[in-house]
Amino acid sequence: MAASGRGLSRAVEACPRPAWRQAHWEARGNLKPEYDAVVIGAHNGLVAAAYLQRLGVSTAVFERRHVIGGAAVTEEIVPGFKFSRASYLLSLLRPQIYTDLELKKHGLRLHLRNPYSFSPMLEEATGGKVPRSLLLGTDMVENQKQIAQFSQKDAQAFPRYEEFMNRLALAIDPLLDAAPVDLAAFQRGSLLQRVRSLSTLKPLLQAGRTLGAQLPRYYEVLTAPIAKVLDQWFESEPLKATLATDAVIGAMASPRTQGSGYVLLHHVMGGLEGMRGAWGYVQGGMGALSEAIASSATTHGASIFTEKAVAKVQVSSAGRVRGVVLRDGTEVRSKVVLSNASPQVTFLKLVLQEWLPEEFVERISQLDTQSPVTKINVAVDRLPDFLAAPNAPGGQPLPHHQCSVHLNCEDTFLLHQAFEDAMDGLPSRRPMIELCIPSALDPTLAPPGCHVVSLFTQYTPYALAAGKVWDEQERNAYADKVFDWIEAYAPGFKASVVGRDILTPPDLERIFGLPGGNIFHGAMSLDQLYFARPVPLHSSYRCPLRGLYLCGSGAHPGGGVMGAAGRNAAYVVFRDLKSM
Repeated sequence: MAASGRGLSRAVEACPRPAWRQAHWEARGNLKPEYDAVVIGAHNGLVAAAYLQRLGVSTAVFERRHVIGGAAVTEEIVPGFKFSRASYLLSLLRPQIYTDLELKKHGLRLHLRNPYSFSPMLEEATGGKVPRSLLLGTDMVENQKQIAQFSQKDAQAFPRYEEFMNRLALAIDPLLDAAPVDLAAFQRGSLLQRVRSLSTLKPLLQAGRTLGAQLPRYYEVLTAPIAKVLDQWFESEPLKATLATDAVIGAMASPRTQGSGYVLLHHVMGGLEGMRGAWGYVQGGMGALSEAIASSATTHGASIFTEKAVAKVQVSSAGRVRGVVLRDGTEVRSKVVLSNASPQVTFLKLVLQEWLPEEFVERISQLDTQSPVTKINVAVDRLPDFLAAPNAPGGQPLPHHQCSVHLNCEDTFLLHQAFEDAMDGLPSRRPMIELCIPSALDPTLAPPGCHVVSLFTQYTPYALAAGKVWDEQERNAYADKVFDWIEAYAPGFKASVVGRDILTPPDLERIFGLPGGNIFHGAMSLDQLYFARPVPLHSSYRCPLRGLYLCGSGAHPGGGVMGAAGRNAAYVVFRDLKSM
């Protein structure tokens, strides 16, 4: 989708145009009639395949699209510009996966961001002063200076807040790398299965010991609205709103929604290359991460096939998985099947309902998959020039250009208002916008002098009010509104646009298989986490159909380019295969 008018024609002249090509991944391996394990889809599916193959389990991955990686892909949508089309930042990838799969050896290169957060204020310049902004990074002293513009009290409290949240993240961290307690085995399993299920309590007990006497305070963070938690720490709205964005990003939730604190925690407990909390860009876009994982998997013998959609999971007369049938009619036998697809696709579309308990099917169909996200990928011929931080002569990137730029985030009430619009079936009148410019650190993504801009925006409902649908007119009307708001903060942005790619919740569902457009395969709410992800009694990657496993974001511990669900599921499958 190209922008119209003077900006497009001028940009075409300014940016050299290499021959257009659509990224296409070549299948690796010859398709065989039988494997030990079949994996449906990637990104977590690639991680699961890599671990299984390293453990000696012959594994094949079938991806329905022409590129691998699920939502972690790089695509050349506008000629000459490479976009991380869906997911766009890396932090939550588990360090064990980075090390075990030797991703650096397989070509993974990262650009760490510091500073990492920039929140410009939409206010008029007075007395020759530029509008204020809040810039946060790893330098605590500099952070306090920035916060002191708005509140000296908050500047003093910020280090204590960071220490408090880091301790909570440290306590929960071990829970991400193991299957939840298997309640089904504990209730109905053999004595040996019950004893084994008790061993999975260790991470929970370890978390309790880490939090100690402050456990009640941390419990409040996980269950209360993040606005309430932040109000206890701070008084300045720009700081509270900036921090609150991590509590609502990707969630159909307001800072006033119960349990939004966990979503914030989910986004702060990552790290890269030994730096806790660090976020970065993958050189070559997020698809380069998927490519590195795939390279690790195939080096050990895994087979990966693109444009091979799975039509159904095959089940024997004895009620056990025996492989899959591809959309082209090809049958592939296997002892187990791991699905990186969402729980809804896996259990409601790929498996005949007769093989699943009625209550289980009903619970899966009732999962909350609401999504507020419209992702807009933009090609521009120059860097955005923010009123609060004017560009340098020559247009070279400045520190704030590498950040997540938070627009319309001066006040938590603005975020709440944007949420309420979506609850009425309307795209937000003043949408929350997270703007990233990965080409500020990775110039390989765009022609010289040009840039790629990622806009993660919300709130946009999946279903519009008054019977409207997300057609081309509605998509462009919303994108134009987003661009108008960016223009208010960075005049000249609209004229710099070369082209754009608009992905509403239905588009994210159709292209990437994200149910409802939800980037986590389902809400990261307390009723859909840990013991209850995807549903109670089926949180250990197994399901009522023997030999079928979930390994995607719909399983514990959820989404966010973590790889944890794939790794954890692989170990569960390996143990089960040994006992067959």
